[in-house]
Amino acid sequence: MSESPSKPRGVEPSSALDAVIVGAGFSGLYMLHRLRGLGLSARIYEAGSGVGGTWFWNRYPGARCDVESLEYSYSFSEELEREWQWTERYASQPEILRYLNHVAERFDLKRDIRFETRVTCAIFDETASRWTVQTDRGERVSAQFCIMATGCLSAAKIPDFKGRDTFQGKTYHTGHWPHEGVDFSGQRVGVIGTGSSAIQSVPNIARQASHVFVFQRTPNFSVPAHNGPLAPEVTRDWKMHRAEYRQRARTAAFGLLLDQNEKPALEAPPEERQSAYEERWRRGGFAMLGTFADIIVNKEANDTAAEFVRTKIRGIVRDPSVAEKLLPRDYPIATKRLCVDTGYYATFNRDNVTLIDARTTPIQEITPTGLRTSEAEYTLDSIVFATGFDAMTGALSNIDIRGRAGVALKQKWSEGPRTYLGLMITGFPNLFTITGPGSPSVLANMVMAIEQHVDWIADCLAYLRQHDVASIEATVDAENAWVAHVNEVANTTLFPLANSWYVGANIPGKPRVFMPYIGGLGVYRQKCDEIAANGYEGFALHSCAVAS
Repeated sequence: MSESPSKPRGVEPSSALDAVIVGAGFSGLYMLHRLRGLGLSARIYEAGSGVGGTWFWNRYPGARCDVESLEYSYSFSEELEREWQWTERYASQPEILRYLNHVAERFDLKRDIRFETRVTCAIFDETASRWTVQTDRGERVSAQFCIMATGCLSAAKIPDFKGRDTFQGKTYHTGHWPHEGVDFSGQRVGVIGTGSSAIQSVPNIARQASHVFVFQRTPNFSVPAHNGPLAPEVTRDWKMHRAEYRQRARTAAFGLLLDQNEKPALEAPPEERQSAYEERWRRGGFAMLGTFADIIVNKEANDTAAEFVRTKIRGIVRDPSVAEKLLPRDYPIATKRLCVDTGYYATFNRDNVTLIDARTTPIQEITPTGLRTSEAEYTLDSIVFATGFDAMTGALSNIDIRGRAGVALKQKWSEGPRTYLGLMITGFPNLFTITGPGSPSVLANMVMAIEQHVDWIADCLAYLRQHDVASIEATVDAENAWVAHVNEVANTTLFPLANSWYVGANIPGKPRVFMPYIGGLGVYRQKCDEIAANGYEGFALHSCAVAS
């Protein structure tokens, strides 16, 4: 019988902390800052060689945020906001990474971060009400609290194509891009996938490569970013009214200043609808989501927005047969994450770009010299996998997490993730998940969602300390009720109609469960605050370790 991973023979924990944080992206950095403010000892373990999380790894050409830079930034420090100057409306990956390094240095966070260290195992000790965390460097640490700041889009997924390992050229995944960059000059490049990372990278790759072949299985809706330098008057206005804008964002459905029109699309005459969509298209970005109140709940209303975007695509792409392939038709607009692009559709007007419909002519195998579909073979120098992530649960599933009675999180979630508020999991005391499944997370401005979770966790830990509580755990009834509520709310919308990564559809064998909470960040924040105000309703609090 093999020895349990929780108790390696002859090894004692190397140190003891109040909290271990896994991940040094937006979540982990702010969590460390808050815990220090409480006087708690905490340490971050980070697999990368620097801070940044998703912005450390995703360095593909054209990588930038789809939320405007002034909004996609921390709001917890007015001084930080006043001293940092964003240069573009939508910040690029290098600028966001510089920002996060600035934050880490400004608040002296790096001294409590272990870089190039991956957490492999976290085991709950029921006797001591503590977690034993192990790393790939052989370190073991004991902590009362284990906080997963692992990110929603951090476990890269490469499809297991036949012959993948035989390819003699170079392969890349957009989520793990070489830090030194890639020069595609003179190359024949295959890009597999047409999600957000492909939509951002393809125009840039096409400007370098001799030819780009884009293999598309499912076309995506994308709207223009209209990116450019951030106007000084916009920055001045933001800094003058930052408190008001931040408060509005915290209570908004998507955590964004969308200027939501409360009028239903179907109550507007066709001319008014067309004018409203045109105005939002000119604004660019996620403004389209706020055009009318019923776009994500009424299919007929959604059809008006979807057809507007399809008409725009037809007007941009000169070859009607190519345009037809690029038109999304089998899911409502915005039920997969709406993409934001710079020149994506126009790129298909270039002579050196070819679109291959991988739905009608599927990829059959990777060959030593390229790629073969059911219809043709393509000679390639490089292949770019823009194939996304095992979203929301993948990074957690990659760690051996064991709660009460040694039950593995993978086992607990074998039929889909179950949480209370996306914050805690029954059977896993003192384990917190920042923007976990069952919270607004990817359906909101991530920084607003992160700050709300981190603040709630920090306030919770302060409460536990004040009341001499050793462990906190979601109750079975509360978790069941929350999972039912998340599904009930999702089913009032059009989101479940799409085979998206929101339901794990991009991962073979992954249970189809709508993972994020679509009730809105403002509503969710209110629910969390009420639960805390009611003495952490739905949680079991124990003043000493409780055996199972």
